[in-house]
Amino acid sequence: MIFIKDILQEFQKHRLSLFSLPILVECSSNLLILKPTMESLRKLLILIWKCWFYLLTAILVILIGLFWVFPFSFFSKTFPLAYKGIRLWGILIFYGSGFSLEVERKKELKKNKSYIFIANHTSILDIMVMAILHKRHPIVFVGKEELAQIPIFGIIYRRICIVVNRKDMKSRSHVFQLAKRRISQGESIVIFPEGGIPDDRQTVLDRFKDGPFTIGISTAAPIVVYTIKGLKEMFPETFFGGYPGKVKVKLLDIIEVEGLTLENKRKIKDICYQMMLDDLNQQN
Repeated sequence: MIFIKDILQEFQKHRLSLFSLPILVECSSNLLILKPTMESLRKLLILIWKCWFYLLTAILVILIGLFWVFPFSFFSKTFPLAYKGIRLWGILIFYGSGFSLEVERKKELKKNKSYIFIANHTSILDIMVMAILHKRHPIVFVGKEELAQIPIFGIIYRRICIVVNRKDMKSRSHVFQLAKRRISQGESIVIFPEGGIPDDRQTVLDRFKDGPFTIGISTAAPIVVYTIKGLKEMFPETFFGGYPGKVKVKLLDIIEVEGLTLENKRKIKDICYQMMLDDLNQQN
């Protein structure tokens, strides 16, 4: 007969976790393969965890988003107060869901300076990570129009993000004008240059869009290159997948673009892409 204590002892002995499959448990010289049982348990734990994540997110969208962020988002002078709420929302969801953050910076950001922040995009939690990283640099996200259709959240989303319909040329052109205005107000812009989470989960880094590099060169705002590792496995879009853990973030470089023209856009984009790809392909 196998008791819980025996199972836990075997987990420790073999350095297994509840997410390791198949799980072998040896007790009283009997070797049992508990794959069906542990698979069910794994899915149950993930279900509970994911439900907690979405419940926490929904509660905080109402409490912080609707009653704090939204009222302060109407004017540029009060946006820093709205951003404090955005950061708090991100911090509570990220750490409240069992994640931790390890950050390595090869360069430091300057205070009171606007930037274009770019990073690889593999999970919705990338948004929380970018907010957590930038306490002194209020950021505005460039995000897809579909998210604005979500009840309650969509109202707030339209106030704090630059919404783009990538299929509409006029919408894309409007994004550039809005981004320039926000940068002139002392805010920074976050754009995931892949244009969204890649459909193929095996893709290390999808092809970059021109947007962040056009905005950066047009406004002379330096481009800050990040990589985010771990969230592709820890919080994938599939419901019965993922686990809490340590997310590793690295600031690779700050690319100065002042004095450059749009003719240099392709070169800057290629440099940023290769830099990010090389780091993502490293094991640690």
